[in-house]
Amino acid sequence: MSVCLFHHYFIVIKEQNDADFCYIEEINGASRDYCDQNNDRYPCNPNKGYYGRGPIQLSWNFNYGPAGENIGFDGLNSPETVATDPVISFKTAIWYWVNFVQPVISQGFGATIRAINGALECDGANPATVERRVEYYIDYCNQLGVDPGPNLRC
Repeated sequence: MSVCLFHHYFIVIKEQNDADFCYIEEINGASRDYCDQNNDRYPCNPNKGYYGRGPIQLSWNFNYGPAGENIGFDGLNSPETVATDPVISFKTAIWYWVNFVQPVISQGFGATIRAINGALECDGANPATVERRVEYYIDYCNQLGVDPGPNLRC
């Protein structure tokens, strides 16, 4: 995949997740529970919230834990670092993209939606949002003169 197309995958996902990079933290994120109590490897700190932060809106304890280990911050005890440290913030976005999104890009744009927002949008959970993502993606592809490819929806 070309760097240009890779960039547009990222931008399309971000436009829908974060309204053009306007939010460092998920709207009403602190009121949501993103703690998987069954994850023993990355146990939640009961005084912390694992809601969406940063350019890719990293969420869940099972993402903050390994992101912190790989990038060099305490993701479970200091998840707010993703919102307060711009270098860590973008490192988490790249870490998530490389580990979870890039491996499925060859499966089509729909697979990238599933990799980032899975149950929140796919399998009929939020078809209007999926359609908006696909529309953005097709528009970008048309502007670049590239074929959007198959499997656009999740």
